[in-house]
Amino acid sequence: MQEKYSSTDVEKSAQDYWQSIDAYKAVEHAKDKNGQDKKKFYACSMLPYPSGKLHMGHVRNYTINDVMYRYLRMNGYNVLMPMGWDAFGMPAENAAMANGVPPAQWTYANIAHMKKQLQAMGLAIDWSREMTACTPEYYKWNQWMFLKMLEQGIIYKKTGTVNWDPIDQTVLANEQVVDGRGWRSGALIEKREIPMYYAKITDYAEELLEHVETKLPGWPERVRLMQANWIGKSTGVRFAFPHKIEEDGKLIQDGKLWVFTTRADTIKGVTFCAVAPEHALATFAAKTNPELAEFIAECKKGSVIEADMATMEKKGMPTGLYVSHPLTGQQIEVWVGNYVLITYGDGAVMGVPAHDERDFAFAQKYVLPIRPVIAVAGKTYSEESWHEWYGDKENGVCVDSGKYDGLNYQQAVDAVAADLAAHGLGEKKITYRLRDWGISRQRYWGTPIPIIHCSDCGDVPVPEKDLPVILPEDCVPDGSGNPLNKHEKFLHVDCPKCGKPARRETDTMDTFVDSSWYYMRYCSPKSNDAMVDSRNDYWMPMDQYIGGIEHAVLHLLYARFWTKVMRDFGLIKFDEPFTNLLTQGMVLNETYFREDASGKKTWHNPEDVDLTFDDKGRPLSATLKSDGAPVEIGGTEKMSKSKNNGIDPQAQIDQYGADTARLFTMFASPPEQTLEWSGTGVEGANRFLRRVWAFSYARAEGIVPGAALDFSGLNDAQKTLRREVHKILQQADHDLKRIQYNTVVSACMKMLNTLEAAKLDQSPASNAVLTEGLSIFLRVLNPVAPHITHTLWQELGFAAVHGDLLDASWPEVDAKALEQSEIEMMIQVNGKLRGSITVAKDADKTSIEAAALANENVQKYLEGAPKKIIVVPGKLVNIVA
Repeated sequence: MQEKYSSTDVEKSAQDYWQSIDAYKAVEHAKDKNGQDKKKFYACSMLPYPSGKLHMGHVRNYTINDVMYRYLRMNGYNVLMPMGWDAFGMPAENAAMANGVPPAQWTYANIAHMKKQLQAMGLAIDWSREMTACTPEYYKWNQWMFLKMLEQGIIYKKTGTVNWDPIDQTVLANEQVVDGRGWRSGALIEKREIPMYYAKITDYAEELLEHVETKLPGWPERVRLMQANWIGKSTGVRFAFPHKIEEDGKLIQDGKLWVFTTRADTIKGVTFCAVAPEHALATFAAKTNPELAEFIAECKKGSVIEADMATMEKKGMPTGLYVSHPLTGQQIEVWVGNYVLITYGDGAVMGVPAHDERDFAFAQKYVLPIRPVIAVAGKTYSEESWHEWYGDKENGVCVDSGKYDGLNYQQAVDAVAADLAAHGLGEKKITYRLRDWGISRQRYWGTPIPIIHCSDCGDVPVPEKDLPVILPEDCVPDGSGNPLNKHEKFLHVDCPKCGKPARRETDTMDTFVDSSWYYMRYCSPKSNDAMVDSRNDYWMPMDQYIGGIEHAVLHLLYARFWTKVMRDFGLIKFDEPFTNLLTQGMVLNETYFREDASGKKTWHNPEDVDLTFDDKGRPLSATLKSDGAPVEIGGTEKMSKSKNNGIDPQAQIDQYGADTARLFTMFASPPEQTLEWSGTGVEGANRFLRRVWAFSYARAEGIVPGAALDFSGLNDAQKTLRREVHKILQQADHDLKRIQYNTVVSACMKMLNTLEAAKLDQSPASNAVLTEGLSIFLRVLNPVAPHITHTLWQELGFAAVHGDLLDASWPEVDAKALEQSEIEMMIQVNGKLRGSITVAKDADKTSIEAAALANENVQKYLEGAPKKIIVVPGKLVNIVA
């Protein structure tokens, strides 16, 4: 073997070898050496968007997966680690507009580049299962499922509210609306009502919620809570405020303004109702009220994001309309509120300012009545300011509520619900925060929705035999709307029913559709006749899913929903797709910027900045390398393009090697926690690998892989080395099982220190202990740093005897090696540590006490006989003087 460690040579050689034997190709029902089925394990990382470059978050995510793969494979599992590309979506269209190239060209070029980067990391990916969401072979099945769901009524069409950019003539995603304006055009965004397709995820709300509690024990608690909160089950009362408001001689909405509330106990405290700007009563009132019409138009320019609605300034305007209180007949004023969503419930809410913080603020702003109807013992209500107890339903009882006075929350709700039902105006109801999933996108780069519009036949599904509907890949978006509307060849088609000229649907599917089932396609690659086949039954459900916490709600929820629909269609046999979930932490780095006179900040990459430090190593100042002028230190934040604080993984691989990048990302932090980037940490990881190589080179002649290792008759130094190695192995194995890979790296460092420090002679016994120790060390380090360990395993002769390190047996802890004939015990005098003694492992209490009292250091603190001696077996002697 060569004397110096060269990551370039080592990694190229290892990767060439793995590729030559197709090392990571997974097959179903793989057998062990005894002909028995191996236990399967499917570990999958969330697939990347092909942006063109890997980032350090990718490196961390996929290395976590890879460590798991290699550890389990050495433990005899049949492991699958696949990879694919979430290749549809707006970023490709944005890049196309910026560069004047079709999204397809940009996307495929990026995939090719990123695939090379992934391969350079030495990941155990089965590339034969690679999937790309923008290929017809994949999205054909999106379309097939769409048609099946349409047949079953799980997908339906209705009018929906969207963000419309009047300049770019396109619908924008919520995140593309910045301060009410289009991110690209700067135009004021309008809310528009357009026909869209929806998936009835609400039909599965109860099951999705129930399975959060019963079938996801391997998920982090905070993710399960986020899922439950997003589904948002509420038990309350849906009831109507009657009215006599007519339009064209007919009562609007049959003369009933419907609302839903979880606080029916406060019904006597209603002082106003608020409706969404799109509500029928608001539209009617605006026809004769120009000021109200202007307000409604302003509301429609606002965000449609619920989170934004919750934090924005609450505005309202009276309609001049009144409805009747369902129990008292009192006239209740109707307002339009910018915070009321037409898509939530019936698009209207009852206003109880006395007991709802939002309504309280609204009433104070517009000087509306506040009528307390709930009292809490020992508390006095004041309209001056809001207090949390005003909304206390646990301790409150009804007051000033007539027949309900004195009732607690549940009693009042039951009584009010019964009275409303008797009047035919309400009933108890369970509702969900969850809304049906709008899957239509008025964009080009996505799965075409398989519908044909015919003037005679209406909306006609594309026949299954005509799937896939191929998306043209030659369009270049120019910001003037969906280019499919101008693509004559795509647009014009004959109606499948009547044969007359018709027009294809130009909306495409939400990209969450692509990511809702891709992990199953890995299990059935290149299946031409079915969405998934019997191979999916072998691998699924997935044993371990790995990805960022930012996907904890929508992606995971949609994947769970899609799984249940596939189950109900008889395609699969399980309820939940992901048995265990790991959400890895973000990668952080320092930020540096300059600010101009207008307050605009220009961010500079940490690689381009020089720092000066104080005597404690803390940064004092920073300057830009290019001009030597000062830059501001902005603090540590998530690596991002916007803050220009990313680190190029390829540059790290080129300089130090993939094993160094892998080792650092695993060592710097536990997988679930944030990782702070450190250039010195990377250099330290590289130094450790150079030490590994140097030690192996120096001790190569003492390695005897083919010899029968005899551990009888070892001297104390040899026993100590074995014991330490097996103790560290025991801890590393425990940490690998619980996915604490940072402490696994620590264990490797301790093991190398132990091997380096061992005082061994050239005897056969020493060589046996060294051979065992180094073989254990290389196997423990292998999942984290596979290239260097693979090469050393071969160079030192282990492969010739024990086979490829990939499939070498994981080392077992030898209980005999852990046995000690002597143990060290600490000595305390009056509770303070004063020394230690070494005694026989089976020493009795009397001899332990005698040894402790004879200790030279202990005698300094004793005056006469001790009052008491307490022996904690195997650990401690406490002497009370």
